[in-house]
Amino acid sequence: MTLYSAPLRDMRFVLDELAGSERLRALPGCEEVGPDLIGPVLEEAAKFCTEVLLPINRSGDEEGCTLENGAVRTPKGFPEAYRGFCEGGWAALGADPAFGGQGLSRSIGMLVEEMICSANLSFSLYPGLSHGATMALSKHGTPEQKALYLPKLSSGEWTGTMCLTEPHCGTDLGLIRTKAAPAGDGSYGITGSKIFISAGEHDLAENIIHLVLAKLPDAPPGTRGISLFVVPKFLPGEDGRPGARNGVTCTGLERKMGIKASSTCAMAFEDAKGWLVGRPHKGLSAMFTMMNEARLGVGVQGLGIAEVAYQNAAAYARERLQGRALDGTRAPDSPADPILVHPDVRRMLLTMRAMTEGCRALLAITALQHDVSLRHPDAVARQDADDFVQLMTPIIKALFTDAGWEAAVLGMQVWGGHGYIRENGMEQFARDVRITQIYEGTNGIQALDLVGRKLGAHGGRYLRSFFHPVLAFIEAASEEPAMEEFILPLSKAFGRLQQVTAEVAQRGLRDPFEAGAAASDYLRLFGLTALAYAWARMAEIALQRAEGDAFYRAKLATARFFMQRILPETSSLAAKVLAGGETLRAFEEAAF
Repeated sequence: MTLYSAPLRDMRFVLDELAGSERLRALPGCEEVGPDLIGPVLEEAAKFCTEVLLPINRSGDEEGCTLENGAVRTPKGFPEAYRGFCEGGWAALGADPAFGGQGLSRSIGMLVEEMICSANLSFSLYPGLSHGATMALSKHGTPEQKALYLPKLSSGEWTGTMCLTEPHCGTDLGLIRTKAAPAGDGSYGITGSKIFISAGEHDLAENIIHLVLAKLPDAPPGTRGISLFVVPKFLPGEDGRPGARNGVTCTGLERKMGIKASSTCAMAFEDAKGWLVGRPHKGLSAMFTMMNEARLGVGVQGLGIAEVAYQNAAAYARERLQGRALDGTRAPDSPADPILVHPDVRRMLLTMRAMTEGCRALLAITALQHDVSLRHPDAVARQDADDFVQLMTPIIKALFTDAGWEAAVLGMQVWGGHGYIRENGMEQFARDVRITQIYEGTNGIQALDLVGRKLGAHGGRYLRSFFHPVLAFIEAASEEPAMEEFILPLSKAFGRLQQVTAEVAQRGLRDPFEAGAAASDYLRLFGLTALAYAWARMAEIALQRAEGDAFYRAKLATARFFMQRILPETSSLAAKVLAGGETLRAFEEAAF
């Protein structure tokens, strides 16, 4: 079985010292979020993940889900684990106290999610989809819908899904064919087929609440005609308990490369009873509430796999004996030295570590802004924070999942041939994390969202939410001589980002193809610069505390590696963006 130990020390560092838990405590509803609360919550989450979820990760992958007569059975141990998850209050952790939730901040919730994803990525999808459904109904549902569904979703007694994709359309949701016919009693008959529905059918909860995109009879064409409906698997009775079976059926389970213990379903809606959520023809904007939460959640999935892949690779490198160190024998009493002594192994491990810790730091910074956007009493402060979250959402989704894939592949490489063997568990990380770069909008779509929607939004307001604090930090930290080795690389990368941003914006106005051609490289350039900002801030803290403390010394050493060995990639990325898209456009289609 693979090993996992929750990185609690680093989690407390990014939450308390980097993001600043005192800023969190200043928000309404977070007054008690201090070390006395944060520590026990994270420790109990770590205990649940390592003792309950981790042991069924590989067995769940081996067994997978099964479908019989429209009913899905999850692997052995999953129903019991989910029951324990709910009884422990983890489903209600971040839910609204008005509906039975604990109301804990997203800053803490996202770190708990990371642990769950590290321990068992398949399991994480069941409560993860419910959280997104809860957010969508909280923002767009009627008071009656909230009263009916949110307490059950918050407790985990019921789970949620989002049903978007159809066999003939994925990203282009304007092509959906699912219909919603008014029934005359305020409900609608939903008819159509959906595919790739995570947690669409399972045996973990007594009811499943589907949020379904469909079109009304008078719907205008394209995405302007999409409406959102809540469609329960079982129709709630007057007592709020599940009653008659609705016209919702799982018609198939996808046979997947990874996340095999997560039920990915094809769903048929046959005149299923549903109710409109939000306004007619405005379903896409309502669904984006759920999708944006899901995209941040998928980024956390990538981070979770990066962490567990790193831990297992580092442990193997300390134990595996092969060859001798190039600069002199390290273990003369052994037949060979541990492979940790070899430069290329250290390069791989430090790359994994630097990206993982950098992503966690950026997540903590973003999660705090998420909390501010939801809780701050001042509308301007909420807007400023939301601008930052909106800008970072596609970056976190794409950059973190790329980092998760890269870490999984590097982890296998550290293990060598043994990493390719199923029983050692490293190949499962690669299979499981690969989907994160694809679902909830492929990473290419995230890049298009960044250049097509976020760059020019509100006259550049989203960009200013990042550019202004980074510039202010660079100017302030430049006064500290010890910070020069971190500020100079950050400043250069930030300058490249500013130059490239202006160029992409200008070219995109003249020719949208140029913006599309630059998008993926631009997103990674932006993302690495954001990580450099996070690393420089961490280095500033560590410099003050490194003497006599191994944690801060390691933090500084990792920061130096990132600045010297990873951040220079921004130079080549900038060159590729500035090269333009002509080589992409000029290639003859018949030659592909």
